[in-house]
Formats: sequence, structure tokens, C-alpha cells
Amino acid sequence: MFTGLVHGVGRIESAERSDDGVRLSVASALADELTEGDSIAVNGVCLTATAIDGGRFAAEVMNETLSRSSLRDAARGTEVNLELPLRAGDRLGGHVVQGHVDAVGTVRTVSEDGFAHLIEIEATGELLRYVVHKGSIAVDGVSLTVAELGDRSFKVSLIPQTLRRTNLAHAEPGTIVNLEVDVLAKYVEKLIAR
Repeated sequence: MFTGLVHGVGRIESAERSDDGVRLSVASALADELTEGDSIAVNGVCLTATAIDGGRFAAEVMNETLSRSSLRDAARGTEVNLELPLRAGDRLGGHVVQGHVDAVGTVRTVSEDGFAHLIEIEATGELLRYVVHKGSIAVDGVSLTVAELGDRSFKVSLIPQTLRRTNLAHAEPGTIVNLEVDVLAKYVEKLIAR
């Protein structure tokens, strides 16, 4: 489990594709905090470290994950948000993030709003039914508050701290981002449907 508070930005060093999936190698100082078998969120996707070597870690991305996330387009040099899992006793500063990406969205607009950046993200109606105004959503693994909600998109506001610490500072129209809605909304829907 994660909180959506990114610990650092890493850089993809390689993305080896096969029919089985993609094997990633990611360079980051956070690699030194991992051991084989540990979980790490990569752009909001929970992956398992399969090897650690000198400031880099390897992970395998299965086809199911590739079908739902932007990791299907992973390429050498791409910056990715990284978060280590929550430990018992840690503060929950963001919201409950599982690392189970629901779908991708597309950045529609980026505008300045005082010292913040307002980003509009287009998403499917299937996903948007779980999004509420002032609720939480994970965008590329970053816990954000929904500032506005429309029929086909939502907006989030990024403070300077988020822009400095995550790859969302580079978001521009057309950028594909991973989206994970608040899991509590899905549980509530299922309970009410019964």
C-alpha cells in the first residue's frame, strides 16, 4: 500500500519487451533502500523489485498492467515517479493508493493558477463515476485533490512542491498519465449494488 507521496524521480535505463511483458531497469537512489521482492510504485504502478544493482533496480511488468497503464510506452530516458510502500506506523499524508492503476488519462490543458499549475485530464466515464469534487485521485502515483469535475475530464491543482518533486512538472497537452481512483468509492458502489 502507498500514500501517493512520491519519494523521488527515477529514470528508465532500459525497457526490454517480449510476448511475456516488459522488463524495466530504473536508475534511482531509492534502489539502495530496496531488497529483492520489495514493492515499489513506478508512476503509480505497484511493481516488485526483481534485482538491485548499484543505484538501479529491475522489475517485470506483466501484460495486464501494460494494457492499463502508461508503462506500455516505457522507454529509455523516461522519468518516473517512485514511492516506497507505506510502513506500519508511518503517517498517511496522502490517501490510500494501492498501485493498481485503473486506466490512463490524457492531459488536455495545463495552465498557471498563481503559483500552482492547473492540469485538466480527460478520462472515460467509466472511471469518472468514481471521481468526486474535492476527492482524491492518484495521477502517475501522485495523490491529488480533484479541483473541478466535468463530464469527460477533471482538473487537479499542483503546488510548487509537487512540481519540484514529481514528473508532473513536465506534463503537457497529450501526455498520457496513469489514474487510480479512490478504492473506497469502488467498495461503496459494490456494497450498495447488493
